[in-house]
Amino acid sequence: MLDFLKKYTSPFKLHKAGIMGMNRRNISYIGRYNKRSLFPLVDNKLKTKQIAQRAGATVPELIGVINEQHQVASVHEMVKDWPGFVIKPAQGSGGKGILVVTSNKDGVYKKPSGSEVSKEEVERHITNTLAGLFSLGGKNDVAVVENLIQFDDVFDGFSYEGVPDIRVIVFKGYPVMAMMRLSTAASDGKANLHQGAVGVGIDIATGKALRAVQFNRPIEHHPDTGRLLSELQVPHWELLLTLAASAWEMTGLGYLGTDMVLDKEKGPMVLELNARPGLAIQIANGCGLLPRLRHIEAMGETAHLTTPEERVAYAAKNFSGTYTPGH
Repeated sequence: MLDFLKKYTSPFKLHKAGIMGMNRRNISYIGRYNKRSLFPLVDNKLKTKQIAQRAGATVPELIGVINEQHQVASVHEMVKDWPGFVIKPAQGSGGKGILVVTSNKDGVYKKPSGSEVSKEEVERHITNTLAGLFSLGGKNDVAVVENLIQFDDVFDGFSYEGVPDIRVIVFKGYPVMAMMRLSTAASDGKANLHQGAVGVGIDIATGKALRAVQFNRPIEHHPDTGRLLSELQVPHWELLLTLAASAWEMTGLGYLGTDMVLDKEKGPMVLELNARPGLAIQIANGCGLLPRLRHIEAMGETAHLTTPEERVAYAAKNFSGTYTPGH
């Protein structure tokens, strides 16, 4: 059992602690507040990019898209003038199928670890992507090629060989819980908690670290850099939360996860939106989602404040630290 949950020995105690399980998430929140007709907007990264851009949000620059097998070999010409790039499945999930190339010099590709990736391996990866190896439901897919994000220097030492990202759970337009995902050697430079990335719970009110976990166990220092994780403070926090809150208007989804990054030059940008966000964010924060979600539900029609900025201010006031009103 997860260390965080060890003291909760029964479903009753889990419920009392406000911990939301997968069935409750699926039925009471995803099923109730997310119309299935809207899922394609976020299940397909190309469509997500388009709706984010239409809403005025910054997104990673698109280098190109590979739709058919006969186009696979053209990737080398496509990326020849880009010092780094990312290849990802348009309909992937959980970080699967993402190939990160941080160095592209004279046609030699290198991963974040410094190991080389041959042209044949890149082509094979794209072929697997098109065949649906990494996509939701195993459906045929397309390969999206994007510019490599240059993460802000403020995160030096907090992430290892990869771009840290910020996940915010947004309910009815309100940011209710947040965490930062920091890549490690174990996660191969990817911000994927299941693969060994570090999850840091972030205070909605301040953008400061609350606690950190790796493989669901509390840790104090980054396992590769030794950086003290409690020192993490996310800059531009209010702007990032406002961007997350605006995803409600962008998509029409009532319950979603927004994944964002801080680029050194372009600032906050939307990476992905998720209609079925995972629940590990509760472990990273040391508190349950349910009381915060129910608080928003109890507001009824008054929950529909006019702007993302107002909803962010409300969340900062009511969901500071691990405190939730009425719980």
